[in-house]
Amino acid sequence: YAQALEAEGVKVETKPNIGSREVYMEAFKSGDIDLLPEYNGALLAYLKPDGVPENVSAPEDVYEALQEVLPEGSETLPQSEAEDKDTLTVSKETAAKYSLTSIEDLAPVAKDLTLGGSPEFKERHQGLVGLDEVYGVTFKEFKPLDAGGPLTTGALAKGDIDVANVFSTDSAIPTNGWVVLEDPENLFLSQNVVPLIRSEALSSDAETALNAVSEALTTANLTEALAKVQVDKADPATVAKEFLADNGVS
Repeated sequence: YAQALEAEGVKVETKPNIGSREVYMEAFKSGDIDLLPEYNGALLAYLKPDGVPENVSAPEDVYEALQEVLPEGSETLPQSEAEDKDTLTVSKETAAKYSLTSIEDLAPVAKDLTLGGSPEFKERHQGLVGLDEVYGVTFKEFKPLDAGGPLTTGALAKGDIDVANVFSTDSAIPTNGWVVLEDPENLFLSQNVVPLIRSEALSSDAETALNAVSEALTTANLTEALAKVQVDKADPATVAKEFLADNGVS
C-alpha cells in the first residue's frame, strides 16, 4: 500500500508492529492512523462482538455486513480477491489417492482420514460441526494441535495427520506442494484483504493506488510473496517493490 501510494505522489508514514487489532483499531478511531490493510471477516467479527451470523461467510456478504458496522468517518475500498482464511489442506499424495479437489470430495473418504487443527476447531460451526452439517464430512479422528501453526503443518508434513486446518497464505503450502481444498459452500468465513481508510484521508490519487494493489493481489501471489519473507528471509520492502513492478502497479 505505502509504495503504491508514494508512486502516486501521496505522502505516507508507515507504523509497523503496532500490535493487536484491539490496539490499532483504537488508534484508527482516534485518528492516529488513517489507513489499515485489513481482513474483511476478522474485522467484521471484531466490530460485531455479538457474533457474525452463520449465513454470512461469502466475500460479498461479509463486505456488505461490514458496511453496517464501520467506525464513524471511515470506509472500505473494494476488497481484493486475496484472502488468508481457514482451509482444509492435504498433501498432493493424499489429493491424488482420493481424487480430492474440494471439501465435498471428502464426504465418502473422511471416515478413513485424520484431521488436525486447533483444539477449538472441534466445537466450532466453522470447524467439525459445520463440516458435518454442511458437507456431511465426519473424520475418523481429530487431533487437537494449534491454530494453523508449526504443530499442524509439521504433523501434515510428517504424515501424522491426513488433513490440516491451515491458513490459505501459509508458506508451507507452496513449499510442500500441498493442495488446498475448495470450499464451494463458503463454510469458512472469508478473509479478503481490504483497505480500511478514514474518509477525510481519501483522495482520488490514494484511491487509484489502493485499488490497483487490490486488483493485483491474489491468494496465490500473496502466498508467494509471504514465502519470500518467511522462508527466504527477504526484506519485506524489497518483496513489495518487486510485487508492484511484476504486476504493473508502479
